[in-house]
Amino acid sequence: MGGTKKVTAAKQEKNQGVKDAKDSKKGRKDKGEGGPRKAEITVMVNEKEAIKIIQNSKVVTCHDLARQTGVKISAANAFLIESTKKGLVKRVGGYSGHRIYQAVSS
Repeated sequence: MGGTKKVTAAKQEKNQGVKDAKDSKKGRKDKGEGGPRKAEITVMVNEKEAIKIIQNSKVVTCHDLARQTGVKISAANAFLIESTKKGLVKRVGGYSGHRIYQAVSS
């Protein structure tokens, strides 16, 4: 059945030379350089900030908390589990790792 032809070694070298010439004319950089930088992600959750976010929301998930505090999801999840043990928040729903938490009313 069909498919593409096998390109000879001479043809590959010729094509490679043409690509290099085009790249140098246009002033392209290597793929690893430049471009927009991703946001810095911290590992520790600022407890005061996190509690404030939880209390101001009706419900919160670890994904919401991670996005709003700028930490990794695993750090936010660990914080929510510890807060549940301390009695600061309670689990009100969710399933299969997608838990929903709510602040405990004082």
